[in-house]
Amino acid sequence: MIVFCHLLNDRSGSPTVLRATLEALGARESGLLFVGSQGCGVLDQAGVSTRRYWYRRSRYRIVTLFTYFASQLALYRALSLSRDIPSDATIFVNTLLPFAAMLWGKRTGRRVIVHVHEISITPGPLRCFLTRCAGRCASLLLYVSNDHRARLPIDGPRALILPNPVSPEIAVRARDHAPGRAGGDFRVLMLASLRGYKGVEEFMALAAALRERADISFDLVLNAGTEEVSAFTARHPDTVNVTIHPRTDDPTSFYARADLVLNLSRVDQWIETFGLTIVEAMTFGIPVIAPPVGGPAEIVTNGDQGYCIDSRDGLALRAAITGLADNSETYAAMSRAARVRARDFTFDVYATALRAALDWTEGAQGKS
Repeated sequence: MIVFCHLLNDRSGSPTVLRATLEALGARESGLLFVGSQGCGVLDQAGVSTRRYWYRRSRYRIVTLFTYFASQLALYRALSLSRDIPSDATIFVNTLLPFAAMLWGKRTGRRVIVHVHEISITPGPLRCFLTRCAGRCASLLLYVSNDHRARLPIDGPRALILPNPVSPEIAVRARDHAPGRAGGDFRVLMLASLRGYKGVEEFMALAAALRERADISFDLVLNAGTEEVSAFTARHPDTVNVTIHPRTDDPTSFYARADLVLNLSRVDQWIETFGLTIVEAMTFGIPVIAPPVGGPAEIVTNGDQGYCIDSRDGLALRAAITGLADNSETYAAMSRAARVRARDFTFDVYATALRAALDWTEGAQGKS
């Protein structure tokens, strides 16, 4: 049995990758998922036996920190009271946050695997505590990129690089999508959380700077509810060439009509460990603009599948967008290159590498 532990179920990257992990490891038949009680997201459709433990977030950071530690007490208790977890079960911890699962697994002599997704953990003492827990409890650490591992090194366990996969559902939809321009306006898309460091203000400024181009339109899909989206839209009444959407259950509908996908995360505030929307877009044959550092720089070769541009360089961003909108040959070449590169991030590639990693740790533990 594999026991999976996660904190917040939403539609962001880490639970999305966990859902792929559950499917790759056949968790519907023999897995067990512990997840925090707050949140409604992609794990709801995972089809895995699920147990909720108490967790609440607050708009006040100090309150959220308190409830976070309380949630870990709840998780530790839930694991301890579960009499149906065999002694040889593997504890698979998704992100560093469910540290109680690491401690419980280590204390009970079970194999612990930590799938690390984050870099920026604040405050500093919390980051130190979580990385020490992983270093002392885990048998294996899974990172999503080489840059990720270099920026958050954890001494002790073996560490492997396992790039995130594109879900089979998205891949199937992409197969039926005709390559090249979607037709009509040149549509620029970004999917992001409603956080300043994700570059949402840069996206709006970029659209405002290109208002005179009637043939270029912008779509912004925010991982936020309708009230938050309405408040954000109200702050940008003059940006008439942008359509702002709330969180979606079907990102493929946006990829299918997009011509270019952006990731504008601020490199001075947030380093992307991977960039799942980038490879999802490339699966559709859509060129991308991504940050020049972090995981995205390992996915995108500048000038090949798209461009690697600092989101603070508005002039370069505008030139890249207008250049692709105006040059069909360049666009077609980047579209083809994007689809070829996306083959390295399929679900089958991920599942094979993941199962091999778990087989290795099982063999290594058996020898120790």
